[in-house]
Amino acid sequence: MSEPIIQMKNIEKHFGSVIALAGVSVDVFGGECHCLLGDNGAGKSTFIKTMSGVHKPTAGEIFFEGQPMSFADPRDAIAAGIATVHQHLAMIPLMSVSRNFFMGNEPVKSVGPLKFFDHDYANRVTMEEMRKMGINLRGPDQAVGTLSGGERQTVAIARAVHFGAKVLILDEPTSALGVRQTSNVLATIDKVRKQGIGVVFITHNVRHAMAVGDRFTVLNRGKTLGTAMKGEIEHEELQDMMAGGQELAQLEGSLGGTV
Repeated sequence: MSEPIIQMKNIEKHFGSVIALAGVSVDVFGGECHCLLGDNGAGKSTFIKTMSGVHKPTAGEIFFEGQPMSFADPRDAIAAGIATVHQHLAMIPLMSVSRNFFMGNEPVKSVGPLKFFDHDYANRVTMEEMRKMGINLRGPDQAVGTLSGGERQTVAIARAVHFGAKVLILDEPTSALGVRQTSNVLATIDKVRKQGIGVVFITHNVRHAMAVGDRFTVLNRGKTLGTAMKGEIEHEELQDMMAGGQELAQLEGSLGGTV
């Protein structure tokens, strides 16, 4: 196997006396979907914020493309090629899809000394990139607010890919979606992976993880319970690890199997 794009080694993160991460190690390869699973409070959010430059680790090392890396802030991580698509998308519903697609990276054309937003270029690229992801927009001027939740996720993913993401972090992208929209987002994740991009898919839904995941890492109370390859672990085992299977088994025993 080739070198991982990003390696997180023994990452610890303390907030005062609270230990949010207690030595978590995860690596991500190009062209794979690495699922990070865990219940609420497992440390998933803290971990991805450390990976994307929002938090500096208290201890541990980050290697990006084989080089030691210390991100001063999220802009450093974005410049390196680590893009995060958050559950609550940073989009303006009343603005067009193309405006949202290029927000912060506006293409301009010059007319004499004046510079204007290049609508034609933005519209053409937006339509092309969305078509590649399987979404046929009515038009590039369609307001983002008229799209479904799954389509909005796809806009955010397509935008990250277009602007050079090498690692794409998806924070619970399917948590608020219906069945059809979820399957569309999972299909988009599959397309991104096939382009050689490393995908980190954060979820607490084992079925969604099993549908697209190549490797699975389970977090519990700031620690890694283990990493397994696809085919090495069953749905029920992953579910048990997430739910603290041993603790449940002990509880069932002490309550006579009534849990």
